[in-house]
Amino acid sequence: MNYHLLPFTFTRISNHEVLVNELGDMIISPFGTVYKLVNREPVDEELFKSLAANFFVSDTAIPVLSDIYALRLREKKRFLDQFTALHIFVLTLRCNQNCVYCQASSCNEDCTSVTMTMHTMKKAVELMFKSPSPYLTMEFQGGEPSLEPKLLRYGIELAEEINKAEQKNINYVLCTNCVDLTDEVMDICKQYKVMISSSLDGPAYLHNTNRGKKDSYEKVVAGFERARSILGHDQVSALMTTSELALDYPIEIVDEYRRLGFRSIFLRALNPYGLATTNPDWTDYTDRFIEFYKTALNYIIDLNIQGTFFIEEYAAIILKKMITPYTTGFVDLQSPAGIINSVLVYNYDGYVYASDESRMLAEFNDYTFRLGHVDEPYENIVYGKAAKNAAKYWSNEALAGCTDCGVRTYCGADPVRNHSTQNDLYGYRPASLLCRKNKAIIEYIISLIIERYDEVMPIFKSWLL
Repeated sequence: MNYHLLPFTFTRISNHEVLVNELGDMIISPFGTVYKLVNREPVDEELFKSLAANFFVSDTAIPVLSDIYALRLREKKRFLDQFTALHIFVLTLRCNQNCVYCQASSCNEDCTSVTMTMHTMKKAVELMFKSPSPYLTMEFQGGEPSLEPKLLRYGIELAEEINKAEQKNINYVLCTNCVDLTDEVMDICKQYKVMISSSLDGPAYLHNTNRGKKDSYEKVVAGFERARSILGHDQVSALMTTSELALDYPIEIVDEYRRLGFRSIFLRALNPYGLATTNPDWTDYTDRFIEFYKTALNYIIDLNIQGTFFIEEYAAIILKKMITPYTTGFVDLQSPAGIINSVLVYNYDGYVYASDESRMLAEFNDYTFRLGHVDEPYENIVYGKAAKNAAKYWSNEALAGCTDCGVRTYCGADPVRNHSTQNDLYGYRPASLLCRKNKAIIEYIISLIIERYDEVMPIFKSWLL
């Protein structure tokens, strides 16, 4: 046959060959299909029509509908047009909990010199408005940012004042453990429609063990209820972190989120930053997390089959890349990477970092991804030496081990993780535990689509509505 191949990768899953093109289109075909295509041998007529219609093959070297292809590819990379939308303000490292896996290197409540000054906040907010993005998210982190209500209010009020002229769409998010939501903090959140992003690791015995406090669970749940009563149910979300102990309780964790009225859960693995770096065996943890994730996801799917609507957020992000024409705002699964392109972090000390993980590295005297200081011009920060160096390694389309990966389109690039775990921004995929985890989860979701299509696809599509 006389036809031309367009760019695609492939992998073998569940006794099928899965072809994925640059647009994220996926075609599930019999074994031997790729061999036939490469050698221009005939394939099943209906399969060939699907391959041609979805930009895997073309009768001409340049497809007749190349403009459509270009438009779709542009949509997949649209997050680059808007540039940095997420701006994280680390108000303080002070914290009122003692999490065993703390990735932010938090300090006790009575620590000094670890809180952002008003001057730093002012300069950081002004830098935020330099971003060309029409949509901004101002996210307050710590430590525990609710310990600094005056700073919180000042930052929001300053943003509101500047935005009278800028006219951008701004969302405010307070990342808090909900242990001590004072009237002052709640007043701020209600007045400015601040969303509460909290954390819950599971049932009481699990959450309290992770947080190093006997009554943490009770205080957190009370905080959820109070915030919901004042702000509204949907203004409060929770994020779990899978500690080593949590790996034994996938179903119990999901049930706890349901019991507390949440409609979704984000099954998040530990990251090798802060206190979490003391984990003695990351390979064993990664393999156990993959099994933990599969067990939890299957349980969630079964709940949905039985009529209980409940979303696993990480799968939903992957599915959005897989079965819709749209991009995702999730920083970790972007290429070019989300660092700088989608997120900037203004640390309590005035320094600006490429991502949240970047500032965590700085607490261990690693300043590789320090972009500059809030007193410097915006251009020096986002186009400076550190930013340009990171840009060499942030597109998985150009990284060995990624370029020919069958699920690369659904994944992302992460030079920060490569540097922190392999001491190399480029990274070596065969030894990357992040690569192992992402690939295993993505391929498992595809296997579910192949093996249980009629059951899972209506559920997966409902998660994207």
